[in-house]
Amino acid sequence: MSALAEIDGLVLVGAGNMGGAMLSGWVAGGLRREAITVIDPNPANSIKNLLDSSGIRHVVAASEAIKAKILVLAVKPQVMYAVLETVRPMVDENTLVVSVAAGKTLAYFEERLGHVPTVRTIPNTPAMIGRGMIGAYANERVDETGRATADALLAAVGDVEWVEKEADIDAVTAVSGSGPAYVFHMVEVMAEAGRKLGLDADLAMRLARGTVIGAGALLDRSPDDAGALRKNVTSPGGTTAAALEHLMAEDGIQPVFDRALDAACKRSRELAG
Repeated sequence: MSALAEIDGLVLVGAGNMGGAMLSGWVAGGLRREAITVIDPNPANSIKNLLDSSGIRHVVAASEAIKAKILVLAVKPQVMYAVLETVRPMVDENTLVVSVAAGKTLAYFEERLGHVPTVRTIPNTPAMIGRGMIGAYANERVDETGRATADALLAAVGDVEWVEKEADIDAVTAVSGSGPAYVFHMVEVMAEAGRKLGLDADLAMRLARGTVIGAGALLDRSPDDAGALRKNVTSPGGTTAAALEHLMAEDGIQPVFDRALDAACKRSRELAG
C-alpha cells in the first residue's frame, strides 16, 4: 500500500493549474478519492472531468462542516489572506497545513491559523506533468509522520528537496520555482538568434525547442553533471567553444543570472507581508 493510500481527511483549497496537477498526481498515486475534498469555485478545465467523474467531494466555498486533517493551500499569494479567513474554522491544532504559495512565511500562517504543523513549499510548473522540482521546509510542530505525509503528497508530482532553514525557500523560489520561465525564455532567445542568422523563424524555433528538450533528457539520464556534459560537447577550437567564449565571459550569462535570481529572491521576501 502506498503512503498516499493511507491519507484521509485531505482538503485542497485551490484547484487551478498547480492544485489541479497535485490532485491528479495524488489520485494516480493511490490516494483514495473519498478521502479528498476540493474547495474551488472555478477549478482548472484540465481537472473538471476528474472532479465530475469521480468520488472526490467538490465544493465552491469553505464551510465549518468541513474538518481538515490535512489542508493544502494552492492559491495565489495575493488572495491568501482572504482564503485563510474562510478556512480557519476547518483547522485545529493537529491539522497538517501545506502551502504552495510563494512568499508566505510560516509566521504568516501561524498568525492567522494558530500554532499548527505547517509545511511551506514552492513547486514549479513541471509538476503539471509529474516532473516538478519542489523545495520544502517544516516548522517545529511537524513530526516525522507529518513530514512523511507532506513528502508523499509533494513527491506525487515531482522531486522534493527539504531545506535546512526557511530563508532558503526564497532562494529555491528564485532557482527552481521561477526557473522554468528562464528555460522557456532561453528557447525564445536561441530561436531569435537563429532567425537573425537567416533561418526561417518557425524552423529556428523548432531547432531551439528540440535542442533544449533533448539536452534536458540527456541531463536527466546521464550520470554526468551539467559541467561534464558541457565539456563533452565542446571541442577545442570548435563552434561550441566559440559560442561559450561569449556565454562564459565575465560579462556573459552568469552575471545576468546572478541579477535575475537576486531579483526573484527579493520579490519572494517582499510577498511575505
